Amino acid sequence: MTAIQTRTPALTIRAGHRAMHRLKEKPLSPEDVHVIPGAAGGPKALGISGLDQAVFGDWLPRVPQERSLIGSSIGSWRFAAVASSDDPRAQLARLAELYTSQRFAKGVSAAEVTRKSVEFLETLLGGHEEQILNHPWYRLNIVVVRSLGLLSHDARGRLGLGLMNVIAANMVSRRHLGRFMERGIVHDVRLKTPVSKLVDFPSHEVALTRENLLPALLASASIPLVMSGVRNIPGAPEGVYRDGGLLDYHLDLPYDQPGIILYPHFTDKVVPGWFDKSLPWRRGDAERLRDVLLVAPSAEYLESLPDRKLPDRKDFERYAGDDSGRERAWRQAVAESERLGDEFLELIETGRLNDVIRPLH
Repeated sequence: MTAIQTRTPALTIRAGHRAMHRLKEKPLSPEDVHVIPGAAGGPKALGISGLDQAVFGDWLPRVPQERSLIGSSIGSWRFAAVASSDDPRAQLARLAELYTSQRFAKGVSAAEVTRKSVEFLETLLGGHEEQILNHPWYRLNIVVVRSLGLLSHDARGRLGLGLMNVIAANMVSRRHLGRFMERGIVHDVRLKTPVSKLVDFPSHEVALTRENLLPALLASASIPLVMSGVRNIPGAPEGVYRDGGLLDYHLDLPYDQPGIILYPHFTDKVVPGWFDKSLPWRRGDAERLRDVLLVAPSAEYLESLPDRKLPDRKDFERYAGDDSGRERAWRQAVAESERLGDEFLELIETGRLNDVIRPLH
């Protein structure tokens, strides 16, 4: 008897408790999806480019409807790319190639990284601003943080001391971060933000405009000490704005929406803030994530990639002096990610999605 060959799954799929119950009653359809979160994570986004392309280029357009895209850092850049064109596949591929081809000299200054990031955004999105602001279906929400105290300085000494204070305070309790940062959501005013009851930290909403679109996107990815802060986003309270992932790394937020929250993600867990990455007991709240369907690369898939992982920011150090080697590894990871999108579509079209869903908590 010939052994049956089983294919290693490329995806791991997890669902919050209410999403799991809903999907048992009704198979997933694009009409169920009104909100898509996008996490911070830098180059990791390249590793799920194929999944993004399948979701935004093939599946969601089958049911055109108003949808909120809410992202911090690279998540907001992904979604701006999606909303900037009638061909989201092409724009997502362009984002991946532009990111891959970036090169930085050893010891590069924060000012230079910022300059190159501005150039990146202008190359990707320049001339597409009106398309983003007037997209017929997508409503962009960009998460940023307003820096307080020492975090409002770009001088390495003061900023470094401020970050040390943040790390110490966060170890005690995440709620102490409100002494150092405020959350901002720069959003398309055609639809209210997809979150409610933001009582964990001081938060404010800002209307998305042509004038603040690129500054907000730049701020949302401005990692302290790596990039300069963005001062005075037009329309927002005065101050220095930085990476939205500092507070909302994986967007563990109280979502307010009527269906399933589809979450294409880099990992099968939700880490609340950037400073929680090394704290394994800090995980997303089950009630806030009750409607989430999280789709991420499987452990087996990651083992098949160059360096056995998604691209990440440490690769700039790992491949120091070998930019072509890093670029080759990243392009291979981007190409392989088509498997993620193909499997997602196949699971839905064959009705096997529910067979592979596991609880998010």
